[in-house]
Order: sequence, then structure tokens, then C-alpha cells
Amino acid sequence: MRFGDYDCSTVLMDRFLLDGGAMFGVVPKNLWGKAIPADPENRIPMTSRSLVISGNGRVILVDTGIGDKLPDKFKEIYGIDTSSHSMDERLAPLNLSAHDITDVILTHLHFDHAGGSTTLAGGNVRPAFPNATYHVQKTQWELACHPSLRDRSSYIPDNFLPLLEHNVLHLLDGPVDDFFEDIHLIVTNGHTPGQQHPLIAGQDRSLFFCADLIPTSAHLPIAWHMAYDNHPIDIMDEKAALLSCAVDENWILCFEHDPLTAAASVRKDGQKIVMDQVVPL
Repeated sequence: MRFGDYDCSTVLMDRFLLDGGAMFGVVPKNLWGKAIPADPENRIPMTSRSLVISGNGRVILVDTGIGDKLPDKFKEIYGIDTSSHSMDERLAPLNLSAHDITDVILTHLHFDHAGGSTTLAGGNVRPAFPNATYHVQKTQWELACHPSLRDRSSYIPDNFLPLLEHNVLHLLDGPVDDFFEDIHLIVTNGHTPGQQHPLIAGQDRSLFFCADLIPTSAHLPIAWHMAYDNHPIDIMDEKAALLSCAVDENWILCFEHDPLTAAASVRKDGQKIVMDQVVPL
């Protein structure tokens, strides 16, 4: 799908499972279970879905999935099914390879968003996209390097420290208008400090990458958010403001973790903002 000068397509990186209660926080299971049913272990299906933005001489990848470096025990806990596909195989339907990526925008550095940023080769961990610059918010980088006890399990140093070691890391300090032409970076802090979201501006509609602000279409209600969120009140305020913009400015929302819906438009229904039309992306 085209937005302004950019062709945008999603790439399914991984499928995995997460505890449904953790994904919906204080929302009762008899409500969230109707939206995404759980397995006997209370886990719900999830995806790591990335976005490729091509245009103006750049091929930009937004988030990189879980990657291929995790031990089997970790994969078992999270029900990770990588199906042994390489990054090149994932990108092949778009006629791309890892060498074609010029820029990687990492929304944040949790393992399910940044794990594919590096790869294990010859016993060494190196950047998975050899010709790319990786863009990360400074506040997120500092948290990842010095995580709290609450955050520690989400950050795996091999996913991001090699970016610094190989001199391909670009740190940003806050939101950026026209980061690239007609691509803006919006920063939210409720889920984790320094989470950044690209907004690709088109003439009649724009595309917003939700990341963990709104991980699935089931998380559109303002009060439906994850137990993983560090600042619940803040994330509700951020969601309310951005969803209002989405309605008023005709945004398409891209959902990184939704097992079925990659993208959708939204509309106002009374006091609520709800999914309007599913958009193939």
C-alpha cells in the first residue's frame, strides 16, 4: 500500500505465545478471552510483525522480530515458532534481502521487537542488516543498558550492544518531524521510556505503526492495556490522544502483535474509538 512517496508492506517475522492475563492487565478474562481466546495454559497467539517502508532511495525496516539466537528453553516458554526461516527468506516475498535494508527503526529494544537486529555467525554476534543504520531513542537505549529488575528479562544485550560495537547505532533524542521526508517519529513513554512510532504521511491518509502502544486491535479500548506497561496512566493518555488523531486525520493503524489483523482504519462510535475496516498491508 502506498502512502505519499512510500510503498509500505508488513513482514511476518515470528509467531509466539504470551500469557493472556499479562497482555490485558486488569481486564477480566471473560472479556479479553472473547477477543483472543487462550490455550489451556492461558497463553494467547501473538505475532512479531515488522513494516517495510520503501521510497526516496531508502528501504526502511521497522522492528526486527525475535531473531534466531534464543536458547531452546526460552523458545519453549514463549511458544516461539520461527519455522527456521532466515531473514532473507522472510523478506523474499518483497523481493528484498537483508543487504537491501538501508535503515532499521527500532521502536524499542524488548526481545520481541529487536531480537532480529543481530545474528549469530561464525560464533560471533553481528548486525543482521550489514548496510543499515539502526535508529533508537536515547532514553530507551539507556534503559536497555541499565534495566530495572522489572525490565531485565525483556532486554537481551546480544540484541543491541553489537550495534554500538559495529558503529551502526544512531541515537535520537525525542520526537522528530520529517525524520525522513514525510516520515515522522512520535515518541511515547507509557509502555517503556523512549518508544518511537513512525508515522508515514500521505496526502489523504497516513500509516501509524503502533508497536506496544496498541499491540493488537483488541487493545483499542483506552483502558485495555498490558500488565507489561511501566506507566499505565500515561499509556492511557497517550492512546486517547493518538487515537483521536487517527480518527481526525484518517490514519491506518498497523498492529505489530495482532495474530490476525495487520492493519485497520478506526472510527468513533459514541465515546469509543473502534476498528472500522481491516486494511491489507
